[in-house]
Amino acid sequence: MTPLSANPAASDPNGTLRDAAARVLFSNWTGASTVPSHTLYPHQWSWDSAFIAIGLRHLSPRRAQRELESLFGAQWADGRVPHIVFNPAVPLDAYFPSPDFWRSTTAGAAAGAPRSLETSGIVQPPVHALAAWLVHQADPGASHARGFLTRIYLRLTAWHGYLAEHRDLGGHGLASVVHPWEPGMDNSPCWDGPLSRITPAPASSFRRADLTHGEAADRPTDMDYRRYVRLAADYREAGYLDRAADHAFVVEDPAFNSLYIASEHALGAIAEALGRDPEPHLTRAKELTGQLVERLWAPKAGLFLSRDVRTDRLIHDRSVAGLLPLLVPGLPSDIVGALLRTVSGEHFGLGSTTALVPSYDLLGTAYDSSRYWRGPAWFNINWALERGLRQYGATDRADDLATSVLASAGASGFAEYVDPYTGAARGTTSFSWTAAVALDLLAAAGTGRCPS
Repeated sequence: MTPLSANPAASDPNGTLRDAAARVLFSNWTGASTVPSHTLYPHQWSWDSAFIAIGLRHLSPRRAQRELESLFGAQWADGRVPHIVFNPAVPLDAYFPSPDFWRSTTAGAAAGAPRSLETSGIVQPPVHALAAWLVHQADPGASHARGFLTRIYLRLTAWHGYLAEHRDLGGHGLASVVHPWEPGMDNSPCWDGPLSRITPAPASSFRRADLTHGEAADRPTDMDYRRYVRLAADYREAGYLDRAADHAFVVEDPAFNSLYIASEHALGAIAEALGRDPEPHLTRAKELTGQLVERLWAPKAGLFLSRDVRTDRLIHDRSVAGLLPLLVPGLPSDIVGALLRTVSGEHFGLGSTTALVPSYDLLGTAYDSSRYWRGPAWFNINWALERGLRQYGATDRADDLATSVLASAGASGFAEYVDPYTGAARGTTSFSWTAAVALDLLAAAGTGRCPS
């Protein structure tokens, strides 16, 4: 484990890390939004933009607002926020699945896809309300003057309404994901079981673009990718309508739902700031929290697990997703205690064997320190865990984690993800959300307080 300072503020005494992070975000700005990476991800991604806005607020609150407004400009009439908004200036062969695969303007017509924008048809974790609230707080005066909070609140409530009305496929209140790309942790071993039931798409039916810019050892296998393509194509052929019987892959994921709950709390704060009633959001957050505990808490594992809705059984793989409920306010104290033990225990090693929390169980048979979401540490996830640790009073561990995020981000060239043991860069570099969360942690350290 790399030796690190215990003081996050000491990680950037001359502002060089901040300047480098700012350069990443400014170079990845397209004029209306920010790409995660010009090579590997040359369009706008949903939860990326939320994390990017959180960092951009420290450079330009106005640009951070535009980041979110641009994304929500592609919102579907049914309320969903698509996981990709395509830039028509980017060649079709630069990324797969490209717009001509998703065919959102035609295949998604019945679900209310925009007619003038090409998007994907699936979604990503709903961290946007939390991002919007933090962006507003960066400059409340300018936010009010532009009407940012009023406009984005209507969009956010429609987005959460979509999840409540169309994605409660298990019937207990939690949102379900219908593709491994939706929870954001695309290639997690947690999906191996549900994916094994999926007939792969023919290898000849598509050409992967990710291997042009990324190492094969870092990326999903061809077999996994063929199953991803099959699921996406089946959803497209069903008109992107959310009928439970149409989905072969249906999972309740603890990270997705924890971000949903945290964002419901943020919506409550936004509603109150606008003079509206926050109670509906707080009530939904409370109900979701109850179901999160009831459906996904696994006492013997010491963390939350995903549930395969098709079999109604928990998936017994320990993923960092099961630690993200630390973001949820008001968890029972015994659960909080267990999560705090697990994050630093042998399965994740925070503070003992690893400086950053890995994406998957260090002792799991599927653990891989290089391959996408099967072990490497991700900066946005560690940013979220830092907030969760601090929320539940683990201040020293939160400080150490913040310092580790900053040191690893700078040393890796703002890598997409890193080896949790060595900090070696994996995936692409100059990655936008890595730079963004570094900016947020630096800003918090500079004021001597945690991010608001």
